[in-house]
This record gives sequence, structure tokens and C-alpha cells, in this order.
Amino acid sequence: MSIVLTPAALTASAFAPYGDVVSADRDDIAAANANQGTAARRNHLTSLVNLRPHAALNVASFRCAAQTAWPRALALLEKHPHSTQLFVPMTARRYLVVVALGGDAPDLATARCFVARANQGVSYRPGVWHHPMIALDAATDFTAFVHEDGSPDDCVEHALADGALVVTAP
Repeated sequence: MSIVLTPAALTASAFAPYGDVVSADRDDIAAANANQGTAARRNHLTSLVNLRPHAALNVASFRCAAQTAWPRALALLEKHPHSTQLFVPMTARRYLVVVALGGDAPDLATARCFVARANQGVSYRPGVWHHPMIALDAATDFTAFVHEDGSPDDCVEHALADGALVVTAP
């Protein structure tokens, strides 16, 4: 049986069970004047959680090729059990964010797919299952922040049965 996900707009409230949306456009967080009144600052958009004090913050870049074949069957989901993982787009137009809750394995009944705009980053809570970023329209660069110690627990992958999770065209 396939679960078919139809991409929906990424909003802070819809994404809340999985993590946080990082954006200067968040209207649920008040802006304060900054930089002698030339900027609006929104504080505490997300928390960077490290559940292993010996793990170090890794700031990495990802260049994701644009995907154009739809519908798309997903082969795996991954999670970072001991750290948030924050993605900040650098060259995005739009991209898809696929998430699910669960313990040792993803609970596909909780799976959701969101279309993120160029000015929206995402921060996954520790242990949230997610698919690698799916760039739309053009190749997309991201900066990622995650705490790692070099062990297999940095990133846990779960293979999905063929056709178990399918994403429709955005």
C-alpha cells in the first residue's frame, strides 16, 4: 500500500510537530529594530539541540540537483537522534521538505510533505525522520548545522519498501 503525499505550503504551525521554520517573515514572532533601525530582528526562531556533550557542531554545505520526475517514490528516510539539523537555503527558489514522526522506524501515517520558499529554512528536532532535501526548479545550495561525533548515531537511515511513500508534483 502506498501513502501518497501532496506537497502543502510550509508554515510554522503546520511544521511545528517536526521542528521549526526559520524565516524573517515569521509573523508569529515579533520583530525588533536592529542595526540603527536598518534591520528587523526576530529572535529564537529555533533551538540548536546537542544531546551528546562531546559531539561538535558541524557546519556543512549541500548542493542538491533539481528534481523534475513526478510522482516520486522515496527510497529512505533518515534521522539524527541526538541533534537538531538546521538547513538554511543559500540559492533556493523552492524545495520540498518531507518529514515523519516515529521511534525506531518512521510512522508513515505521520508523514507530510511541504513546499518551502527560497526564504525559509527548516530545523528538524532530534529524532524526526526526514528525507534528504528535494530541490525544485534549479540546483540548490544549503548550509546545514548538526552536532556530530563521527559515530553511526550521527545519522540513522531507514529504507522504505518500494512505493511505500510517494510524493506528487508540487
